[in-house]
Amino acid sequence: MRDYELVMIVSPEVEDDAVSSTVERVQQFIAEQGGQVKEVTPWGRRRLAYAIDRHREGSYVVAQLSLDPQRLQALEENLKLADDVIRHLVVKLEE
Repeated sequence: MRDYELVMIVSPEVEDDAVSSTVERVQQFIAEQGGQVKEVTPWGRRRLAYAIDRHREGSYVVAQLSLDPQRLQALEENLKLADDVIRHLVVKLEE
């Protein structure tokens, strides 16, 4: 298991109180893959530096997680297919 940091930008079309359901769905997927979410920090709604899919703002969420490196591809694919996540970044943390 390796430690990763996940940054997601949730679409502004998703209400602020519904962002938590998106985060819970991602947490559940990570748990199904045998991983563990250690910490979730919502940054709230912020203006984007440039438009993404005609959106000028989004809700940022940062999560610290542990996941098997072979399962990372499945997480990336799941986030790409999620309609409410407009951008994401997964970074491996140093040990």
